[in-house]
Amino acid sequence: MDMIADPISVSLFEMRLEEIYHRDPVLKYQVSLRDFIALFPVKSKNDKLLKPEPPASIVLDRDIFLQILVAFNQSFA
Repeated sequence: MDMIADPISVSLFEMRLEEIYHRDPVLKYQVSLRDFIALFPVKSKNDKLLKPEPPASIVLDRDIFLQILVAFNQSFA
């Protein structure tokens, strides 16, 4: 049975993604907010949450991706 992420933690992660999206002046020209959040679904394997991976569909700045990983770790710590 796969671990199901806590819905509150998932919402917190999505809120943090939204903050990252709004802080970056370029993202809005690359992708919509809804699509940006959808790039980082919360997945699990063998009862462990999988960290987000860089999306193949858009090129993200390394700093932005690091912010996403920090947001993930803070949301699911």
